[in-house]
Order: sequence, then structure tokens, then C-alpha cells
Amino acid sequence: MSHSPTPELLQGTLDVMILSVLASRPLHGYGIARAIERTSGGELTIEEGSLYPALHRLSKRGDLDAHWGETETGRRARFYTISLQGQRRLTEQVSLWRRISGAVSSVLAAGTGPAAQTEGR
Repeated sequence: MSHSPTPELLQGTLDVMILSVLASRPLHGYGIARAIERTSGGELTIEEGSLYPALHRLSKRGDLDAHWGETETGRRARFYTISLQGQRRLTEQVSLWRRISGAVSSVLAAGTGPAAQTEGR
């Protein structure tokens, strides 16, 4: 039986990925989605229905600043930048993510040891 990830996990993960992408430069929504997709080697695709509520939530929380500007193609778009508060949150969340992912990796590695392999036969 497979289980879908919880919405809280996905939301928190998306938030930290957005903050991480914006730590290097301001981008509009489409640019953020493409940067996540490109950086993940195409493994992660962010749909508009997830991205824009996340951007709104992060802006409302004070982690992002937004302004209107023009894209490379001349279209008007809202550009997002990470705020000082967002930079602090990113640092905290990356530290937490590394601890949790390390712990999960340890559990998964323990499950692939000799005892787990013989039980599967």
C-alpha cells in the first residue's frame, strides 16, 4: 500500500525550495517553478495551483517581498525577492531539513541491511 505525502510536508518543502531559489536572485512565479524543475533535474514539477498559494503565504508571512516588473519577453509579472526574515527562516529550515533527511536516510539504510534482505526472500 502506498501513502501520499502529507500536505504539511509538501507545503513546508515547497516553501523552503522557493526561499532557496530566491536566495540567489529575484524571479517571477514561472521562473521560480522552472528553476526548481531545472535544479531538480526534472524530478520536481511545481504546478501553478501549488506555487501561487505558496508565494502568497510566504509574502503574507513576511518571508518574501514582491514588486511588479517586466519579464525578458516584455510581459508584466510579479517578481519576488527573499526578505531578511525569509533568509533567517531559510537558514533554520535548511538545517532542520538536513537533520530530518539524515535521520530518514539512516532508517532507510538500516532497512536495507543483511537481515532485511534475507527477510524479503
